[in-house]
Amino acid sequence: MSFGSDFVLTLFTNDPDLARAGNAAGINRIGLDLERIGKEHRQDAKKAWISDHQIHELEAVRDQLTKSALFTRINPIHAGSRDEINHLIDQGVTVLMLPMFRTIKEAATFIELVDGRAFVSLLVETAAAAIRLREIVKLPGIGEIHFGLNDMYLDMKLSNHFEVLTSGFLDRLTDITATAGVPYGFAGIGRLNDSRLPIPSDLIYAQYPRLGATRALVARVFYTPDFRDLNLTHEVNTARKMLDQWHQAGAEKQTTALTLLTTKVTEWAA
Repeated sequence: MSFGSDFVLTLFTNDPDLARAGNAAGINRIGLDLERIGKEHRQDAKKAWISDHQIHELEAVRDQLTKSALFTRINPIHAGSRDEINHLIDQGVTVLMLPMFRTIKEAATFIELVDGRAFVSLLVETAAAAIRLREIVKLPGIGEIHFGLNDMYLDMKLSNHFEVLTSGFLDRLTDITATAGVPYGFAGIGRLNDSRLPIPSDLIYAQYPRLGATRALVARVFYTPDFRDLNLTHEVNTARKMLDQWHQAGAEKQTTALTLLTTKVTEWAA
């Protein structure tokens, strides 16, 4: 096995055809993004994509998966969290992600409600959660931490999500998580050589081995405008090979990629 082949990829979709293609392509987790509470309000100003996934679509996605784990991002902790979590687990979801938490108590409540019945993914995407990370990673029952750069930059009132990645702030968070022995990832990856991207995806790929991150979301740009026009298996395999190349390149070349990424981001944001 290798860094790239072991790298965990997660795809949000409610499209059974895309789920089937992702399963065949070796994407590790596939499922719905059901987060609604508070999301439209906090992201409206940036015109960010808001999921329209519905819980009744879970069965159709689940039926396409023979290798990939069934995944769902739920709502932040609220009065109905217990029922929401129980229903999703009853439907066969094996990986659950908690978004937009700010306190240790919220993370602990999520872990308690899951009660060992599914893999626990904590999405650290608020300044408060980041500040409390040293205590959060001590909670028993955490399967992984994922750092969400989009909401984090909004919450921290930064210029863009790349600033979280290039400023050194994410380095400090991943150091804490690595020291605790908790697996972690961040953001999402786009396809290589995609001219639509403002920043070359290759430079983003280099940051995963540099930071010791072993997982990422599959960004929507990876498979849009129409995944049917792609050989998704080839694209996923190409991404894994590039992750391998950057892992094998070593720390000096990875740091050089960070310097170039910082320059590209500064030019793009100007």
